[in-house]
Amino acid sequence: MKYVISDIHGCYNEYRALIEKLGLSEEDHLYVLGDAVDRGPAPIKVVQDLVRRKNVTFIMGNHDFLFWYFLGSKGLNLSDKDLSACDPDDIKDFQMWLEDGGITTAKQYIRLPREERNTIDRWLEKAHAYETVKDGKKTYVLVHAGIAGFKEGVPLEDYNFMDFIHTRTDYSRRYYEDPHTFVITGHTPTPCIRKDQMARIYQGNGHIAVDCGCVYGGMLAAYCIETGKAVYVDGRR
Repeated sequence: MKYVISDIHGCYNEYRALIEKLGLSEEDHLYVLGDAVDRGPAPIKVVQDLVRRKNVTFIMGNHDFLFWYFLGSKGLNLSDKDLSACDPDDIKDFQMWLEDGGITTAKQYIRLPREERNTIDRWLEKAHAYETVKDGKKTYVLVHAGIAGFKEGVPLEDYNFMDFIHTRTDYSRRYYEDPHTFVITGHTPTPCIRKDQMARIYQGNGHIAVDCGCVYGGMLAAYCIETGKAVYVDGRR
């Protein structure tokens, strides 16, 4: 089976509980729509678990990107620099990320041995901007936040990487006319989308939103591509 989850945000215990509830095997495949890190208590443990799994496709979220940019070897790599000698604008942006939930991620990452940090860096460098999954007649476009400036007919590869990780989806409009094509997203907690404000997966207008606000006390959800069914565990209390 193929499962889609999103916005774990360092909620390691809830993530592991969901994996166990799914009975995830090596024959199954897990698509993670970004934001594995920040805000929750154990972001690096979440990433380390994902890194070890061979049946995971990881799609970059905005929090993962900031983590990689500020501390990863291909970004600013501030973990190895004298901050007093850095560009003040970079330090200001770094501070904003720390205040937006990155402090725990940064502390846990910096404490890791060098080789473990390098492993995580290499894994993040391979993260996808989007993924397209087919199941019979149905096509699923998987992204973290949305598709900025979306126009049907424009190939996904023509968009910029950043177009997929920041701009929220407009759930009031259908993106693809084909009723068999769906966009699956995280980023926006579903209580902010659903009229009943419930922490459950939202489906409508060709959209499937799976961020059920686990780190805020909602739910951590998994959506099964083949069956269309959802599996939940209670979010962080």
